[in-house]
Amino acid sequence: MAALETIRVKFGVLITVLIAVALLSFIIDPNTLQSVSSSMSSKYDVGEIDGKAISYVDFQADVDKYSAINEIMSGSTAKDEQMHAAIRETAWQALVDKYLFVKNANKGGIYVGKEEMSDIIAGNIESPVFTQNPMFFDENGVFSTAMVREFLDYMETDQTGRLQLYWNYLVETAKTQEYYTKYMSLFTQADFANALMLTNEVADANNTFNVEFVMVPFGYAKDSTVVVSDSEIKAYYNAHKKFFKQQASRDIEYVVFEVVPSADDIAAANQAVADVYEQFATTDNMKAFLLANSDRQYDNRWYKAGELNSVAKVVNDYAFGDKASVSEVLTSGKTFYAVRVMEEAMVPESLYVKYAPANSDDVDSALEAAEPIWITQTAGFEDVMTAKKNTTVTVNGLTFQVLDTKDPVAKKRVAVLEKAAIAGKETVNSYYSKANTFATKTAGKYENFKKACEEENVYAHPVNKMLESANRLGAIENTKEVTRWAFDAKKGAASNIITVDNNYFIIAALKGIHEEGYTPVEEAARTIETTLYSQKLGDKKALEVAEKIEGLTSMEAIAEALGTTVSTKDGVAFGSDNVRALDPTFVGAASVAETGKIYGPVAGGIGVYVYKVTDRETGAFFTEDDAKARDAQMVQYTTQMVLPVMMDDADVKDNRARFY
Repeated sequence: MAALETIRVKFGVLITVLIAVALLSFIIDPNTLQSVSSSMSSKYDVGEIDGKAISYVDFQADVDKYSAINEIMSGSTAKDEQMHAAIRETAWQALVDKYLFVKNANKGGIYVGKEEMSDIIAGNIESPVFTQNPMFFDENGVFSTAMVREFLDYMETDQTGRLQLYWNYLVETAKTQEYYTKYMSLFTQADFANALMLTNEVADANNTFNVEFVMVPFGYAKDSTVVVSDSEIKAYYNAHKKFFKQQASRDIEYVVFEVVPSADDIAAANQAVADVYEQFATTDNMKAFLLANSDRQYDNRWYKAGELNSVAKVVNDYAFGDKASVSEVLTSGKTFYAVRVMEEAMVPESLYVKYAPANSDDVDSALEAAEPIWITQTAGFEDVMTAKKNTTVTVNGLTFQVLDTKDPVAKKRVAVLEKAAIAGKETVNSYYSKANTFATKTAGKYENFKKACEEENVYAHPVNKMLESANRLGAIENTKEVTRWAFDAKKGAASNIITVDNNYFIIAALKGIHEEGYTPVEEAARTIETTLYSQKLGDKKALEVAEKIEGLTSMEAIAEALGTTVSTKDGVAFGSDNVRALDPTFVGAASVAETGKIYGPVAGGIGVYVYKVTDRETGAFFTEDDAKARDAQMVQYTTQMVLPVMMDDADVKDNRARFY
């Protein structure tokens, strides 16, 4: 019964929330959903996974499911945009697991059966989904199968079905994780280094060499005798086409009219602080006062010197200056402040405490059984930090027994009255008028857009290959509406005014369209030409060097013939940090060269090399532990690449950016 009571405590408030959320489902007309579903076509699918089309309606249903699960796990229905994005990512990953990863694991002979899942739920096979879930901890903070059974009993009484949804999520997540564990073990167990392999790794890594070399640089001037033909470009493109795969993207230009507070707006913000300054300096209810009059609300946090710089330097400087009490009106940029020091004390940086629910039947026994932990300042529990050693304090429903304190420092509680200047209606209208004049001149066409830029003396910001997921233009965030317009518009079009956060008026023009697939050879030609030019130039220079040094048997004579000097580099180890400044082609060639023999010419990335390895040494700086650590990193990298490689092979299409 104690376990059942714990379940009830954990879910008491939450069940009330879940029932309220569940009631909202009655507001939605199923016929409306059916109508939307039937009107969708493949054009409106959010993606495709290994041939399985994922419709918007189905995906949104999954998003709603994971949103409900998030509410159960967090105990809150509040979500910001970052949380919404995380939920959508979870829903998408679950589909990838279902339609791709598990499917491929099954093909490889890997399965997770019912008996295995029973062992996982019972804790016989450890899965963090259950064994590390606080919902199934006993009073000592240890995973308990009894708590699992009590949860299942309590789930039967939940009329909303939300706890069943949560349980199904836990089971499915644990099952998927078990698939990953088994599949990845194929790589981790198969990818190993025996004693001989480790010995060779250590020996190879400890080999260093000293080298003499001369280098003839290519220079920066264009060599007109080196010509790359269209047929060579085409042949290279065909041979390397997989490297020219591209996502759908757009080339745009845009102008932005940023709404900036006027002098009158700035003066109004200053006056707003001045008008309530006397009340700020004397009020006994600072929390209510700031809630009504300030952009920044009051918090109980204890600040130490320097931490208020995150608000503004002038705020921190006053609060931790001599004899700080109530400041005059302070200014930082276009924001105005008044600062009042509410309290100051020596506050420990951390406390060693035990804690238990204050409403426990036997608080003393609960505290005695609790495990002590170190805590730092946490929102809602700031008053705990001023508790003295060997005292007990109750805060927000929890009783804390302070066993020890650590590093007390001078801290202060500070109230900050803050008002940032914001653009008034007249200011906003003036900027909108400028944007409207520009948009009218463009008349929806790119050529008019360019003319308007010249006439209005406005800078057009270029953005090349903007992806459909883009939600930022330069420093401007939340520009998804611009992206949507660009992907719906035709080449050569210009947009109407697009408003972003009521702070920016943007007019965009679409210069180019890049469809998903492969970059056309015409667009890739310049890059290919540069690559082929470098190769052909290197070959030409190498032949020229070979002719000049033919028959020469010393590095000094070779350097003289080439009009340069001999350079040396000692202690070169292939793959180590000390070769970063050297041409990789040269280092690779020299690492396997026979000692005392002149090699070259070899064309590198910046010039042609002739070289001689003068000595080789075997050190001991790279150990067996280093080799094992490097091997472990390689295994980790391999396992991290398994799913991306699967997704690439299955040609997974992720079109969520069209809808979110």
